[in-house]
Amino acid sequence: MTSLAIAANGLRKSYGDKVVLDGVDLTVPEGTVFALLGPNGAGKTTAVKILSTLISADAGELHVGGHDLAAEPQAVRAAIGVTGQFSAVDGLITGEENMLLMADLHHLPKQEGRRVAAELLERFDLTEAAKKPASTYSGGMKRRLDIAMTLVGNPRIIFLDEPTTGLDPRSRHNMWQIIRELVADGVSILLTTQYLEEADELADRIAVLNDGKIAAEGTADELKRLILGGHVRLRFTDPAAYRSAALALDEAAKDDEALALQILSGGSQRELRAILDRLDSAGIEADELTVHTPDLDDVFFALTGPADIPNQANQANQTNQANQTKENVR
Repeated sequence: MTSLAIAANGLRKSYGDKVVLDGVDLTVPEGTVFALLGPNGAGKTTAVKILSTLISADAGELHVGGHDLAAEPQAVRAAIGVTGQFSAVDGLITGEENMLLMADLHHLPKQEGRRVAAELLERFDLTEAAKKPASTYSGGMKRRLDIAMTLVGNPRIIFLDEPTTGLDPRSRHNMWQIIRELVADGVSILLTTQYLEEADELADRIAVLNDGKIAAEGTADELKRLILGGHVRLRFTDPAAYRSAALALDEAAKDDEALALQILSGGSQRELRAILDRLDSAGIEADELTVHTPDLDDVFFALTGPADIPNQANQANQTNQANQTKENVR
């Protein structure tokens, strides 16, 4: 049985009449990345603050690192590291001094603290900048220093609350590589992010939080399969070929102005082959073919938009529609 780094059952938190977390259940297996997605105000940061002992929950059975959060908060703190939305780096001192200060806070002997600081500065490619004030660092360098400081205590569970917000694409990809290396070393990570591509790239499992509740949870592929919206688009330059294709593919949505047809499809090889076979049988060749499959953007907007979150009946209806589309394509 896989051990759990984090287990939350019935997590609740309110501020006055405002319910922020309304019975949230989360399980994060050891050595994995679990991503928590949601719009601003959904409760992501509140969940991280509770699970990292920064604030208390109103209710819920919560375990982190095998420790009961309410009964053993000190043991939880010894097992975790936290990197928040805003850097904990002190810009008035050097990168090395930031690292040594963190070593002191973890009560490491002076010699060991210097060794750990030097090793982490080298690991995060900060050795050359170690003697410079952290205020002179770029955004990506500050984020790397922030995570290096988090690792001084050798935590096996790390909370990353929007760690790449404000970083340029290159720095973001560098941070992704750091996260992958941490997980390869057996570290467990709970990640909150506004970048859907980030969750798709890094997370073993993803939960979408909306209005204080988990709207959906699963792997990226499982979540994408919840959403009906995949399609094949065919574009023609010859109006006659377009009209012939429209007759051959009579279920397609038509765009007469663009000379384009759009057919609902899950994007599978068999569905695509069936469409092309029908065109071949009619002696028609499209000038351009594109396949769109639902991505996490589609999932996010479907689950957190103004419409009601899809319930089981809605999902079953989507499945029936998808199956009917496949039959039509065949």
